[in-house]
Amino acid sequence: MTSPTGSGGFRRLAILIAVNFVDMVGFMIVLPLLPFYALDLRASPEIIGLLIAAFSIAQLVSAPFWGRVSDRYGRRPALLIGLTASALAYVVFGFAESLWLLFLSRLVQGAGGGTTGVAQAYVADTMAPGERAKALGWLSAATSAGVAFGPVIGSFAAHLGRAAPGLVAASLCLLNIAFAWRWLPESRHRETGPAPLRRPIWHPAVTALRHPGAPLSRLLWIYGIGMLAFASQTSVLALYLGAEFALDERSIGPIFTYIGILSFVIRSVLLGPIVGRLGELWTMRLGAAFLALGLWLYPSPETLWTFAAVIPLVPIGTALLFPSTTSLMSRQSDPRELGTTMGVAQTFAGLARVAAPLLATMAFQRLGHGAPFYIAGTCVALAGVLAFQIQVGPSVSAHPMEDKARVS
Repeated sequence: MTSPTGSGGFRRLAILIAVNFVDMVGFMIVLPLLPFYALDLRASPEIIGLLIAAFSIAQLVSAPFWGRVSDRYGRRPALLIGLTASALAYVVFGFAESLWLLFLSRLVQGAGGGTTGVAQAYVADTMAPGERAKALGWLSAATSAGVAFGPVIGSFAAHLGRAAPGLVAASLCLLNIAFAWRWLPESRHRETGPAPLRRPIWHPAVTALRHPGAPLSRLLWIYGIGMLAFASQTSVLALYLGAEFALDERSIGPIFTYIGILSFVIRSVLLGPIVGRLGELWTMRLGAAFLALGLWLYPSPETLWTFAAVIPLVPIGTALLFPSTTSLMSRQSDPRELGTTMGVAQTFAGLARVAAPLLATMAFQRLGHGAPFYIAGTCVALAGVLAFQIQVGPSVSAHPMEDKARVS
């Protein structure tokens, strides 16, 4: 098989990035408005927390199944079905007049959002191994850009009526589906030779639990632990800034814009050269170090200006850690089960995003305002220990005779 990299590979990647950007814009049109819609329906804060978690629960359950579908039928159909599910969810959100309909919209949207791993597998299909970390960084940079644009559009649409934000998000999704249908080609190459033995869909997760020392298993743990720490930080950051620096909903926006701009610049401009110079393994290790250091230092500044000087450490850490870890996972996964592996990685991330808000807010309330950051930094440091112990071998082959030589 020839290398997928080339003008065709980069063109397909650009199309996927555009699709991912528009999808995230739609997601962020709706998300900031969800608590207000729920309050209008007399929801308690605990119910709002469950509404937020419902998306991650549906996503973590569906992600491995989307990965298996993409391995069997192709990445393109899975992505198109996921976008369609999101469009339906936004329509339900716009017209929801009861809490159960809001829950339904979140569950359907989360199930459609389970295709994140499929998009990562698409990148792995499209780009040569040495280009994957940089390409995954571009994909996540598009996500950061969508996070910046979506809330502005949602706030403007809310002036047009209660249903307007959901309908705007659904319209963007439909345009995205049409664009992807027309311009996004299939990336998965059909394998020749005997049909592969299909292992259970949760096989990578079971292997990670039973054989944590294997390279792919360690990468899954590093990804999941890193996501737990990062999600803990994002869950309590607003609470921390309000408690320590008296910021509120009217003044906290610039902080998140600052973080979003940093994330976009680092992932789109700096990640590629860093990976090119250090390689994916050392980029992952450096990312874990930066993220742990940033989390440990977050509670230290006594002024907002010194806090702003510490903030870049976390976006730098996440920009280096997650794309390089995902790229290394793609190298260690059986190419015939790449989508399944990426789906399981998203399940690990989904579990982290469900657990992190509960654990971080509990630590914030009971152990002190800085406790969530210290705990999260320690978790990343443990993941960093795994990163320094791991020795990644050559990419796994799709051919049975070569598979026999793989270290399981």
